[in-house]
Amino acid sequence: MPVATPPTFAEELTRHGPESAVETGRSDAEAYCRRLAGGHYENFPVATRLLPRRLRQPFCNVYAFCRWADDLGDEVAGADESLRLLSWWREELADCFDGRPRHPVFVALRPTVEAFGLPRTPFGDLISAFEQDQTVTRHQTFEGLLDYCTRSANPVGRIVLRLLGADSPENVARSDSVCTGLQLINFWQDVARDADIGRRYLPADRTAAHGYTDAMWSARETNGALRSLGEDLVADAVARLQDGSRLAASVPGLRPRAVVGSFHRGGLAVASRIRGNGFDLWRRPVVGKAAMAGVLSRSLAAAAFGGRP
Repeated sequence: MPVATPPTFAEELTRHGPESAVETGRSDAEAYCRRLAGGHYENFPVATRLLPRRLRQPFCNVYAFCRWADDLGDEVAGADESLRLLSWWREELADCFDGRPRHPVFVALRPTVEAFGLPRTPFGDLISAFEQDQTVTRHQTFEGLLDYCTRSANPVGRIVLRLLGADSPENVARSDSVCTGLQLINFWQDVARDADIGRRYLPADRTAAHGYTDAMWSARETNGALRSLGEDLVADAVARLQDGSRLAASVPGLRPRAVVGSFHRGGLAVASRIRGNGFDLWRRPVVGKAAMAGVLSRSLAAAAFGGRP
């Protein structure tokens, strides 16, 4: 039988956007979130297949929230329209935490919020990062980029730790380090893709320090300055990943430890591919399914020995 083509985000927005009158029950809403998570080959949904069954639906619900917020920022034509829809998404979040969810993602997420005592702040921080993307298309300083990461990446780790019952202050600090490192590695692997949509995450102060000029950027030139810049930026991201490398050992349960470890190892795998490309940031590194399977198997093996790196 032919495989059904997943709906585009424009179709999703028509069916479940602010003008929609569709009402969704909890069972259908949870199935919707599972379909969203299963339809994207990314670390989050792939790794969560390792989780105990009781945690899979909560993780899918959180993923669906992140997926929608991300798409509202990236898959909508025009910054003004994205800002309008992200404002609507923030209102939907408020209604969810007030016990009046309407959108299927929030209908599914509300019981997860109640069961795990999830705070509202990390969800709101994620929305604020996507809002910033509509008005800030070039980061001037590395410190400013790190501030962006505290809202675009670190909240996900904090939510995950709460779901796993492992959100001690020490673990949160380790998670922040890993999540920032992952976000930075994601930027460095997607330089060309981000340039295509008018965004530049390479901070101006670092590019200037390595002698990579705006003219070189516009020409997408690969030269010694770019490779030096790439080596510097990747080393910083890897150091952050390694700072949080012992996080998995603090998570209870073999499978949850493997999931947390897989995020750390997945980031290192991408860094290794960038290094293999000679730090040519215009050349996107690819970590295929076989490599990801290796990441997961190594994470499981490490988890069996207490999650040590």
